[in-house]
Amino acid sequence: MSHTFAAVDVAVPDGVCSGTIRTSRLGHLRVATVEGDHLCMRRTPRLIARGQDEYLVVKLLVGGVARVEQDAREARLGPGEIVFCDMARPMRIEFPRPFQIKCLVLPRRILGLGESDLQRLTATPIHSDTTAGSLLSPFLTQLVDTAATYSSATGEVLARHVVDFFSVVVGERLHQEVGDAPSTAQVLVPRIQLFIDRHLADPDLTPEAIAQAHRISVRYLHRLFQTEDTTVGRWIQCRRLQECRRELARRDAAGRTIAAVARRWGFTSAAHFSRVFRAAYGMSPAEWRDSAV
Repeated sequence: MSHTFAAVDVAVPDGVCSGTIRTSRLGHLRVATVEGDHLCMRRTPRLIARGQDEYLVVKLLVGGVARVEQDAREARLGPGEIVFCDMARPMRIEFPRPFQIKCLVLPRRILGLGESDLQRLTATPIHSDTTAGSLLSPFLTQLVDTAATYSSATGEVLARHVVDFFSVVVGERLHQEVGDAPSTAQVLVPRIQLFIDRHLADPDLTPEAIAQAHRISVRYLHRLFQTEDTTVGRWIQCRRLQECRRELARRDAAGRTIAAVARRWGFTSAAHFSRVFRAAYGMSPAEWRDSAV
């Protein structure tokens, strides 16, 4: 469970507990089917403090029942119902009897949602008899069941469309809850943030290039990011640092030099990367890699 989603504590009742996990890659996303006996899974502040698992997990309950607790809410799920779980905050899921779930694992920032929207999204079930549920349930089932059959190139293209699809569905759901229509900024900012995520490796990713791609002025682009209490440049740098930090902590990246990791995510100067990394995280990239490994 920890390897598939994020570091968790798992409790099982006395006796034999069995289950299976089948995972596949879909471009930069992951999917999984999990089935097993009675268990309880907790994401605690202690585990979150490690700072390496920043994922949003979309869970479709196929069989059994589940109880999900997060952000001071409790959701009880039956077959065909969907829930979002944010692995960056404390959470508890209990399956009191044999179950099966199908899951989509996304980097939590990829949908372009702010912290307040993420908190409104979690532990609020999407029922199968709603418009969103009737769309998402068969879509998620087919996606998880067929992900392993696609080539890496096809998987990457599909992953981009999956993110766009979920961005639209989640955006509609959040706006329906507050009962208002999305403003231009509410529509544009997540789209621009997603564009930035897809082009982080490009050292020529500039405000001018971003504005041109979205057919807006550079001045308007800067105004949009003022609503996020940041600047375009800071947002790009923050996202690059997060991806470098995540990659440096991975065991399969141990053979890459720190300079190579920095270049991969758009930093053209290793010295500049080391300075901004230390300023952001209080340690050098090398110190972070050693402590993470």
